[in-house]
Amino acid sequence: MDTLAAYLSSDLSLWGLFISSLLAATLLPGGSEAVLFGVLKLHPELFWPALLVGTLGNTIGGMISFGMGWLLPQTQQLKHVEKVRTHGTPALLLAWLPLIGDALCLAAGWLRLNPWHAALFMLLGKFARYLVIALTA
Repeated sequence: MDTLAAYLSSDLSLWGLFISSLLAATLLPGGSEAVLFGVLKLHPELFWPALLVGTLGNTIGGMISFGMGWLLPQTQQLKHVEKVRTHGTPALLLAWLPLIGDALCLAAGWLRLNPWHAALFMLLGKFARYLVIALTA
């Protein structure tokens, strides 16, 4: 573990966390929770920076999915549209959920919901999830 820590500087760890969290929030498979956990084990002093970087990357990734939904023609029906139509942007508090979260983000974009509200609710949900993970590290 000490040799790994020597190679993973705090800056490199945060960049890796950002990229991992961004990609994990798009339609690409992957999970950034283990990366956050690892960063905090190697660099416990990065608690708040890692929490913020992970949340920011994951929110931007969610907004990429939102934007992809915005670009889809409204002639096809998407999964979870009715849930998002019923609950609006607060449904994006659950955007952190595996698989369902991606569909919620796509549906919110497809419905042309307010992107600022969507980003805010995504950010809040994703921050809460990362906070729970960070507190267990």
